Amino acid sequence: MRLLPLDGAGPEHLALEGSGNLLTGVADGRILRVGTATGRVTEVARTRGRPLGMHHLPDGRLLVCDAYQGLLRVDPATGAVESLLTAAAGEPLNLCSNVTVTRDGTVFVSDSSRRFPLHHWKGDILEHSGTGRVIRWVPGSAAEVVVDGLQFANGLCLAPDESFLVISESGAYRLLRLWLTGGRAGTTDVFADRLPGFPDNLTTSRDGLVWAALAGPRDALLDTLHRHHPALRKALWALPGALLPGPRRTTHVQGRDDRGRLVHDLRRRADNYHLTTSALEHAGTLYLGSLVRRAIAAVPLPPPRAGRETGPENRQA
Repeated sequence: MRLLPLDGAGPEHLALEGSGNLLTGVADGRILRVGTATGRVTEVARTRGRPLGMHHLPDGRLLVCDAYQGLLRVDPATGAVESLLTAAAGEPLNLCSNVTVTRDGTVFVSDSSRRFPLHHWKGDILEHSGTGRVIRWVPGSAAEVVVDGLQFANGLCLAPDESFLVISESGAYRLLRLWLTGGRAGTTDVFADRLPGFPDNLTTSRDGLVWAALAGPRDALLDTLHRHHPALRKALWALPGALLPGPRRTTHVQGRDDRGRLVHDLRRRADNYHLTTSALEHAGTLYLGSLVRRAIAAVPLPPPRAGRETGPENRQA
């Protein structure tokens, strides 16, 4: 693992420019450009909030989910920041998390929780009340909710042919699929279930792999709490943040094909990089983001094992 140091904490999501440089947002509200070859870091804009998911547009501008300000459009060339969407279906975007865009300009946005802001995200995972949603917005028209009742809606990515949208449901340890075309359009099913950790941001590689960053391993205590009375869970999230359980320190990402089958499973115990929230493939390297670290990690990507069936029993570690 090679680290590209930053002068700010928490490169939560990564987007790739045509030049091969990375764009990311950090906790103090800045959006940074990071050279993949040189490691050079330059500031391109400030959102005055907390930038999370982002999507690079064909015209060079950037859609940015700000956890506190909703969906923004940023021009990296000038630093200009424009507010695009702050509410959907009569409710504000409470924790705008991730965004992706189809070729015809339709925007999909995840709103992780109606109840908890970003700085209390553990509360949503503990309460397990399922208030996350996915929103579809065509610029110039009203935004509509297309998937509701999610356990912390998070990462989004499109299939290469845009026939479906993959959604991270972090609190349920699974990836969902929303069909966009064909006879199943508008319906959802499970893309990958019983994941070994909390899925966060998603990206699609050039050859169609869905990369999912797992922010932390599955927690047996949390699973037990989710089966108990809601009053107990509410009592727990009312405790001071320092006393709440948090993800253990691991680095873990998975790559899946367009049927949800496991192709790559890359994990390590690492004190120097953890709470991995993003994985982006570029030129044989996997670039990782984190909610808390002051660096982007770069990992050479091994090829999948040839001639093997994919599945949990054949994981590559």
